[in-house]
Amino acid sequence: MQRKGAVKASPGVRELEGAVAPRAFVPPVGPGAGPAASRVVPTPGVAPRIEMNQGEPEHRHFPRAQLATHFDLWMEDGEGGRRFSANLVSINVSVSGAFLASTFFLPMGTVLRARFALEEGAAPVETRAEIVREERGPEEEGKSGFALRFLDFSGQTEVALARLFLGARLRAFTEDYLKSARARSLPNELERVIDVMAAWELLKATTPGDPWRGE
Repeated sequence: MQRKGAVKASPGVRELEGAVAPRAFVPPVGPGAGPAASRVVPTPGVAPRIEMNQGEPEHRHFPRAQLATHFDLWMEDGEGGRRFSANLVSINVSVSGAFLASTFFLPMGTVLRARFALEEGAAPVETRAEIVREERGPEEEGKSGFALRFLDFSGQTEVALARLFLGARLRAFTEDYLKSARARSLPNELERVIDVMAAWELLKATTPGDPWRGE
């Protein structure tokens, strides 16, 4: 017997009291999605597009990537089990949060555990997140879903998120610096790593622009 106040979950989503019943949802992909062209929906497996902050609170301090990747979400029951679980696809991701396509909704302020990978074969990012915003727009326009704000991470997996935005620039800077006479003169790898970090921080302090945005 279904308990009062609970919703019956569809496949892939276990029930949670207070949730709005889920329906099957496949986000539109690519420019041929009609009205959805006004909102870019990323294609899984394609390199993410980094874009400027557009004012949403969860992206205020960092740029975001238009990135479609699977998010495993769950809530623990206090006994090692799960009282709710779901698998959703992201629309965009930043170091501070993500927006997930969904046609079911949980109460604002709900705290979930989340696991997701930024690329195939990569170690997953694991985080605790809070629901901070929702959009209940037309499904066919890809505007139905909710935003998560990341609260904390497990095992320093947030570094994978930072590399999504800084990796290419850091690699280019490091490769160039390690060719310098100063770097070659240092006695070991640890000293070279410290020197590269010091040079990067000096560059940030003396150069206008924001390295998170590739400026």
